[in-house]
Amino acid sequence: MSQFDPIESARRVIMVERDGLDALLNDLDASFTEAVKCVSELKGRLICTGVGKSGHVARKIAATLASTGTPAYYVHPTEASHGDLGMVTTGDAVLALSKSGETKELGDIIAYCRRFGVPLIGMCVNPESALGRAADFKLFVPDAQEACGETSAPTTSTTLMMAMGDALAVSLLEAKGFTATDFKTFHPGGALGAALATAGDVMHAGAAVPLIAEDAMMSGVLIEMTAKSFGCVGVIDKAGVLAGIITDGDLRRHMDNDLIHQQAGKVMTANPKVGHPDMLAADALREMTAGSLKIMQLFIVDDEGRPQGILHLHDLLRVGLK
Repeated sequence: MSQFDPIESARRVIMVERDGLDALLNDLDASFTEAVKCVSELKGRLICTGVGKSGHVARKIAATLASTGTPAYYVHPTEASHGDLGMVTTGDAVLALSKSGETKELGDIIAYCRRFGVPLIGMCVNPESALGRAADFKLFVPDAQEACGETSAPTTSTTLMMAMGDALAVSLLEAKGFTATDFKTFHPGGALGAALATAGDVMHAGAAVPLIAEDAMMSGVLIEMTAKSFGCVGVIDKAGVLAGIITDGDLRRHMDNDLIHQQAGKVMTANPKVGHPDMLAADALREMTAGSLKIMQLFIVDDEGRPQGILHLHDLLRVGLK
């Protein structure tokens, strides 16, 4: 007997599922567009349902939809038959998943949709199945070979359903113009929340921002820099626009030039890098670390160039950006 090779087994599984995805790609038709239109026009929610492995996929699809701007939740078909059908309203639609399309537990929820005119989207393999015939909108997946050839356990079929669900969620996201800012609303925590935070979310603002006038003496600059502890001071002109920045490095470079008696405008580095409150914090980090001249602080300004806040590199690292 030949020695078992886990890598070869894994490659075979992935190739079988890849072939299934290729078939799914080629089989997409106008019914998918109709399903997207149905869901995009809903006044209520999309109820996702299924049993067994299809139920697990339905839960994942509901979670993805809900986080990308399409209100959705999962209802178990058995629980629906024992009262949870009351969670489905006439403003909703139902997305039912079943590989065979003959899952008995879906019977009551299918009948409920027919009775009360709730749009039913069916995701299955067989167009002639009970679900395939009953569905108003039909998302058929190919009857592809399961990657687990010995038992035909759901593998390729669940991958195809998952991909179809992702395609539905992303199509709806794009149709609605859902943005990263919208996405952040549903993902305030963790690394994803950090990646979608804006500079305005993270910056120090108000009295914490170290600022001084162009004509101020450097003695005042040193007091402001020490008090605010950012290692820099923003220099503003008479209109309140950021004209430059003075950092610890500027102090060292001017140390031999009777520094204490000079005006801030003579010492500052003009036209410093700046950011805007609505830029992603990740973009601010990229701005601060790009190129050979890396900076530790970034002033955040409005459209007229007036300072609104300040970011320190440590602030960005603190919220989880890398």
